Amino acid sequence: MRAQRLAWAITGSGHYLRESLAILQTLQEVDIYLSRAAAEIIQQYGFQAALEASGHKVYQDKTASSVPVERFYEGVYHTLVISPATSNTIAKMAYGFSDSLVTNLFAQAGKTRIQSIVFACDTAPELESEAPRDNVVKVYPRQIDLDNVAQLKRFADTTVVEDMAGLQHAIMARLAAVHELHLHQGVQVEHTHD
Repeated sequence: MRAQRLAWAITGSGHYLRESLAILQTLQEVDIYLSRAAAEIIQQYGFQAALEASGHKVYQDKTASSVPVERFYEGVYHTLVISPATSNTIAKMAYGFSDSLVTNLFAQAGKTRIQSIVFACDTAPELESEAPRDNVVKVYPRQIDLDNVAQLKRFADTTVVEDMAGLQHAIMARLAAVHELHLHQGVQVEHTHD
């Protein structure tokens, strides 16, 4: 059986998109999934070269049935990362909607008990966010946005992080745990008879 990989989904937010792509460039064995809005935002922010420089396989949301989700049932992935995750995506995931590529990936990860790590964009009453052309804008998430993040934090097998340090730490901890699990699964214990 081939080694499992990490799946990374990107939604249509510029909030820490540059930093998410930078983390992706440090990782190996990743499949990237782009929502339709993410594909547009990456172009709009001028990050297409950074995405391509990661060297990872990229899947785009182009099918009505989200065909790539079957890879979760085939045991291809050990972890799903969603970063950045828009308030729209968070709301859908928090209430069980799976009507897009990213929300469907999250639902299937949950149904197959695959760990998810989510960087939610709207986690505080006031944030600074990168806009196109290197502009920084103030953003004031609504209470419903903050409530949806709190709801998602209660999901099994789901870690919600609120900053890039938390995302980096959660990914590294998960990769270490997966590596340790594979080491133990590959060790044969010899029984000796006295």
